[in-house]
Amino acid sequence: MSTDNTSQAYRNNRVGPVLRASSITAGVIEAAHEDNPDKEIKVDDKLAYVRIYADGELILRRATLEETLGRPFRMSELEVNLSSFAGRIETTDDYVRFYYEKTL
Repeated sequence: MSTDNTSQAYRNNRVGPVLRASSITAGVIEAAHEDNPDKEIKVDDKLAYVRIYADGELILRRATLEETLGRPFRMSELEVNLSSFAGRIETTDDYVRFYYEKTL
């Protein structure tokens, strides 16, 4: 049996997207770092999917994604590649915000 921190997962405040490995993945990772300069962004690459997370809040802006990908980008394109996410999600045409406010 594994002795990792899985049994304590409910105690963390990690939020962010889980993306299918695709052509936008590297750009999303770069945008996460640019849009959240005050946060430590973690990336867990599992080959078929990539989990990107930070503590408390993570924002991805369309303008930053367009910059990192070098082309126009619609936020619905992110949703198509989003296999899951941690926390709550707020979506607009200009950004996606993953957040969680722990009440423990």
